[in-house]
Amino acid sequence: MKTSYKTALVILILTVLWMGSGLFKNSAQVSEENTSKKTQALYVPRVRVMTIGGELHTQTIRVMGRIQADQAVNIRAQVLGHVSDVVVAKGDRVKAGDVILHIDGEDRKGRLAESRARMKQREIAYEAARKLRKGGYSSQLTEAQAKADLEAAKAQVTRMKRNLDNTTVKAPLAGVIDTLPVKAGDYFDKAGGLIGRIVDLTKMVAMGQVAERNIQDIALGKAAMVRLPDDRELTGTVSYISSVSNALTRTFDVEVTLDITDESVREGITAEIQLPMKTLFSHRITPALLTLDSEGNVGVKTVSANNIVEFYPVKVVSDTIDGMWLSGLPASITVISVGQDFVSVGQTVDPVEGNLKSMISQPRQGN
Repeated sequence: MKTSYKTALVILILTVLWMGSGLFKNSAQVSEENTSKKTQALYVPRVRVMTIGGELHTQTIRVMGRIQADQAVNIRAQVLGHVSDVVVAKGDRVKAGDVILHIDGEDRKGRLAESRARMKQREIAYEAARKLRKGGYSSQLTEAQAKADLEAAKAQVTRMKRNLDNTTVKAPLAGVIDTLPVKAGDYFDKAGGLIGRIVDLTKMVAMGQVAERNIQDIALGKAAMVRLPDDRELTGTVSYISSVSNALTRTFDVEVTLDITDESVREGITAEIQLPMKTLFSHRITPALLTLDSEGNVGVKTVSANNIVEFYPVKVVSDTIDGMWLSGLPASITVISVGQDFVSVGQTVDPVEGNLKSMISQPRQGN
């Protein structure tokens, strides 16, 4: 009985100690939680802010294209014959009217002389018929026939002279001889044979294709920008918009005439064309200021006049090297530039405009 009494006494003592320790622990936890809540109530996070005002900004679209000469012509032979002399070489720069080559024209000189002699004879015959008709010694039909013969002879002289002139091939415009596949001794067996190609490199256009969903926002006469592979940026004007889309790609051809007067741009190179579209009221910010709300919408966090965090969803108008342009914001906003990912919408914050050192969050004691 004595052993049972001792066992019961030990169990009683342990039970009392366990209950006492639990009560003390719960009291400590409650005290700690109350202190934490009080600290949180007094803590106002500090964030860095900047005020940004909106302005009118023209939205742009970028398309890839290529540079092409606005004026380039294929020179073709107008007469048959052997090439007697090639005056220029491929790559030469020529002016309008400069001689490109000669085609043998000796036989044409003889035929021109023969045609002129025939015309002279017809002039004499017509004059005689006219006088006889006036004197009543010839009929009106005879005079009319003589006049028709004279006109035919004049037309023949004109054709022969034009054929002789065409044996000297001249440049129709100023530019560079891009191709010249002929050489002395070659024979043109039919009219229209290719002689070469001249390109005017002082009048260049950038050609690109615009998707059908954007074509209505492109307008003739608007200023555009073209970036070349060597990072040169050229200005230009939208000079052509196709009225019919490509049946396969559903895109429309657009041309931008470049503002150049020299030969610094080569034909055929790739170009990035930036075309102006709508003009919208928007804000320019750095992409680092963008954040997401709880539903995954892209936007920016701002601070209200009462220092309450707000969130505005935005739409990207354009993305440039100078910053990102956004629509959907009030005229002027106080945007959180540092700390936006550590505060929540509806939370009170301490907005500060200053350097990075001032952005260290510190608790602020309330009254």
